[in-house]
Amino acid sequence: MEFKLEATAPGSAARAATITTAHGEIETPVFMPVGTVASVKGVHQRELADDVKAQIILGNTYHLYLRPGTEILHRAGGLHRFMGWEKPILTDSGGFQVFSLSANRKLKEEGAWFRSHIDGSKHLFTPENVVDIERVIGADIMMALDECPPGDSDREYARKSLSLTHRWLARGWKRYCETEGLYGYRQSYFPIVQGCTFPDLRRESAKFVADLGADGNAIGGLAVGEPTEVMYEMIEVVNEILPTDRPRYLMGVGTPANILEAIDRGVDMMDCVMPTRNGRNGMIFTSEGIMNMRNRKWADDFSPLDPNGTAFVDKVYSRAYVRHLFVSDELLAMQIASIHNLAFYLWLTREARNHIKAGDFAQWKPQMMERVTRRL
Repeated sequence: MEFKLEATAPGSAARAATITTAHGEIETPVFMPVGTVASVKGVHQRELADDVKAQIILGNTYHLYLRPGTEILHRAGGLHRFMGWEKPILTDSGGFQVFSLSANRKLKEEGAWFRSHIDGSKHLFTPENVVDIERVIGADIMMALDECPPGDSDREYARKSLSLTHRWLARGWKRYCETEGLYGYRQSYFPIVQGCTFPDLRRESAKFVADLGADGNAIGGLAVGEPTEVMYEMIEVVNEILPTDRPRYLMGVGTPANILEAIDRGVDMMDCVMPTRNGRNGMIFTSEGIMNMRNRKWADDFSPLDPNGTAFVDKVYSRAYVRHLFVSDELLAMQIASIHNLAFYLWLTREARNHIKAGDFAQWKPQMMERVTRRL
């Protein structure tokens, strides 16, 4: 992986860069659509590339390990070939999914025991076998196995959790360094900063992570129940330590406002299921504000979903038509909303990049914050 820093924003920690991987370049800041089980729900790969303009998407190790399984993925030649996606892919290690199965998992020194949400079968994720699984998946960027503690964890739990995450990271890093990719290209491995909402633990973790010298670094364990302002504080604490010559990935965040605030604090990469999940429930994010498409007010509004939209759905379908589809429970409503929301998120990060490079990000951001948080 190559990381080329192109510009920094006066009066802000925001930066624009280009990441080069075996499957193409990624211009940052960037939002990454989530394709958990080798599919971004309701969105065709062609639409992801051409209309959403996605540069990189995510897969999930936990879900892909359970279904279709590593044997199928290996025989297919990796996830890129299996799902017909030629651009970069990042895989989450599955740590967050194991965390969410709190009633069906046990954390031990060897790794995380859990029961499948599909059939109840018992499995073990270790730092080593997660690297092996991600090698089979073939993602350009692989994430380290970590424990993601709840946002309201007390200090004692956060301390023990962080120590376990660091021990697991040391083992996973060793396995990564001892192995190679299976499909003829190099894969990168990102360690994850944890430490809950305690600044000293976050600093300790950021130092531990930075000292590995990995191709890039991630910030995990945020947007899991802590107040938004605390999340922003933790990003600032961590980014004071993480190296400036490597990409920084904020995991699982978030709203358009969250994304702008993260970029302002020096984050390069973000992902979240919100644009597709909320879209399927009728929430549309636009450059002018947020719309609930089931509201009666859109019934005779024949204007486009977003006048600044770049996806074909913004040019073809009116607000009235999309509302009609939602109240009629048509599947097309969810598809249109998903494509639009993803395209808007990618538009937002491209606009941020443009203003960083133009030198006026600090002036542009407050205006855009007011617009994207408005309820229409």
